[in-house]
Order: sequence, then C-alpha cells, then structure tokens
Amino acid sequence: MSAFASSSSAPTPVREQPAPKAVPGKSREPLRRRWGWLLFFLVLVCAAITGFVLKSRVRKPQPTIEVRTARVTRGPLEIRLRCSGTTSARSYANISAPMMRGPDSGRALVLIELAKPGSFVKKGDVVAQIDAQAIKDHVDDIDALVQQAEADVKQRRAEQAIEMEDLRQSLRQAKADLEKAKLDNSAAEIRTAIDREQLQLSVEEMEAQYKGIQKDIRTTEERQKAEIRILELTRDRHARHRDRHKGDVTKFTIRAPIPGLVVMTSVWRGGDMGQVQEGDQVYPGQPFMKIVDPSSMVLEATMNQVESEAVRIGQTAEINFDAFPSLRMEGEIESVGALATGGWRENYYIRNIPIKIALKGHDSRVIPDLSASADILIARTKDALLVPRAAVRQEDGKPVVFVKQGEGFEARTVELGAANNVQVAVVSGLSEGQQVALERPASVNR
Repeated sequence: MSAFASSSSAPTPVREQPAPKAVPGKSREPLRRRWGWLLFFLVLVCAAITGFVLKSRVRKPQPTIEVRTARVTRGPLEIRLRCSGTTSARSYANISAPMMRGPDSGRALVLIELAKPGSFVKKGDVVAQIDAQAIKDHVDDIDALVQQAEADVKQRRAEQAIEMEDLRQSLRQAKADLEKAKLDNSAAEIRTAIDREQLQLSVEEMEAQYKGIQKDIRTTEERQKAEIRILELTRDRHARHRDRHKGDVTKFTIRAPIPGLVVMTSVWRGGDMGQVQEGDQVYPGQPFMKIVDPSSMVLEATMNQVESEAVRIGQTAEINFDAFPSLRMEGEIESVGALATGGWRENYYIRNIPIKIALKGHDSRVIPDLSASADILIARTKDALLVPRAAVRQEDGKPVVFVKQGEGFEARTVELGAANNVQVAVVSGLSEGQQVALERPASVNR
C-alpha cells in the first residue's frame, strides 16, 4: 500500500521542451519604400495632367492683323498685251535630199557627212554629203552597156555596108545582062521568028530582074536605116540612164546656197523626236537642214482674236526669251493675220490670230525655234496717279479705295482711268503720297 501510495503521491517528472529558435523574418522596410515611390509617381502624373488641362483652357490672345498698304505714286502707265511664240529667220534656205532622176530613184539615201548644228557656213561650203558609192558602181555598169550599144551600132553598119555592096554588085550585073540582051535583040531582023521571040523574052526578063534589084536596094536601105535607128535608140537610152545617174551623183554633194547658221530638222527616230545626224537615212525631197540668216530674226506668235483688235502694224514690243531670262530685245509688229485659226480637239473653238514681230538688233544667242514672249505696247500715259489694282474694290457699283487715316482707314470713292494688269490710274479722289490698303480692313471709318 505504501509503495503504491508513494508512487501516486510523488509528482511525475516533466520533460522540458527545447526553446524555439528565433527564425529571422523578412524586413518590411523595402516594401514600404516601394509603395512610397509609387505614390510619389502617381502624384506627379496627376499634377502634370491637371496642369495641361488648365493650360489648354486658358485662351490665347488673338494676334493683331496688320493690313498691307501701298503708296500712291505718280509716273507713266503702260498698257501692254502679251503674246507667245517661237523665233524664226526671215531669210533662210531649206536643204532637202536631192530628187533623183534615175529610174531607180526610190532608194533611201545615207548621210555620211553633215555640217555641225549651230555652226556658221559660207555660200558654197559643203554642208552635207550622201553616200554615192552604189550609184557610182551602177553608173559604171551602165557605161559598159553604152559602150556595148555603140559597138553594136558600128558592127551593124559594117554588116549593112557589105550587104548593100552585094546588092549593088548584083544590080551592076543585072544591068550588064540587060544591055547584052538588048544588043542581041537589035539584030532580030536576021533571026527566025522563034529566035526573035526568045530574044524579046530575054530582054523583058533582064529588065524585070534589073528593076527588082533596084527595088530591093531601096527596101534594104530603109530597113537598114530602121535597124541602125533602133540600135541608136538603145544606145541613147542607156546613155540617158547613165547621164541621169551622173547628175544624181553630183547632187549628192550639197553646198550652202546662202551664208548663215546651220539648223538641223527634227525627225522621228525610234519613237522619239531627234535631230538628223550622220548615218541617218533620208528620202528624196525630205528636208533635213536649214541655213538661216540670224541677222534677220522674227517672232512668230499668236494671240486671241478678242485681243487682236488693239494690235496694229508698227507697234513696238519688248521680247523676252525663256532660255535667256536676262535677255531683252526690242521688236516691231511686221504683220497681223487676217483670218483666225482654231486648234485641235478641245481647243478647236479657241480662235487665234497669227502675228509676226521683227526683232531689232542682233544677238548671237538668238537662233530659230526659241520659245519667247512679246509685250506689245498698246497705250502709254506719261503722267498719272498710280495705285495697285488690288487696292481698288467695288462697293455699291462704285470703285472704292481705303485710305489710311492715323491708325484706321477711310473708305473713299475714286474715279479711275486707264489700267494694266498691275496698276490703275486714278483721275480724282486721291493725292500723291497717300497710303491705301491692299485688302479690305476689318474696321473702316465712315
């Protein structure tokens, strides 16, 4: 009992648990820093958006509009009419491929030598040379035919002479036979009747033979003449053929008929326009060059038929050249067309009048086919008050200008005179030195 009791009363020893070790946990300080930077960035973005919205709502001040002005001046006013065209020479010579007289004249001609475009030549200088070797070879062949035909004529004449001599010998023999027969017949009285009849028949036979040979000689002479004529015609035909080709060969060397400037003609080459050059083929009668006298140039221009009423022969003009902007030349109207001509397709109903303007003076740069324009002087006012046309406006059917008065502008009705494309003359309502607006001001003093 005691043992049990002691055991029950004694406390049971408790086994001590080991103390937990401290585990190092993650620090919260870096996380806080990240959230701080994010909030700072969001605040900056919101501030920027707010500033942009506020700035866009602020109205910008309207800029002050300045009115362009011009000063009223006094001076001459010229009214000119502009027309355009191309230059050409009044004195020139066309150079064309020669018209060949030979039977085979349809062949193409090859240019083997040409004068340089833009060069000056004298009268008689060689400006073009055509390949004539084939023609020369052909001439040699025909010349051989001419010589053969001449030999045939001589041979035939010799043969005919032999033939005629044979006929004449036969005629002499027949004449001798006839005379013998007549002599035998003269002693017919001492002959018998049969002998007399035979002698008479012999005389008649010899006489008929003699007349027949005479007739043969006349016929043979005519025949021989016809034969010789045929041979001579054949010879002459070959000779004419040869001489024509010889004339063609001389034409293949082309010389300048007048002194002047060499200008090449444009032709189609491979689908494009180009100037004639060495090696090109030309055909008989085809023009390929011009010799022009640059000292007598004219401007061939056109103008609308509505504007032509103010143009007269003798009026002066100022010529401007597209290729040389700084070049100005004086001109005078030389001719005005009587009939208007129309264009093609959509321009058919637009009628233009051709005119010619002679250029005064000489400049080596002016050559044919230059595009140019002419300002024709229609009228001139020596002294007038001038304002730009942009300064004049129509209000209530009256011309009005806006004159500057202090800081504002005053509308003023004026009386206008002559005008050109840029300026207009003012008869009354303005004075020299005033400034006028080139556009309508926003505010006008009435």
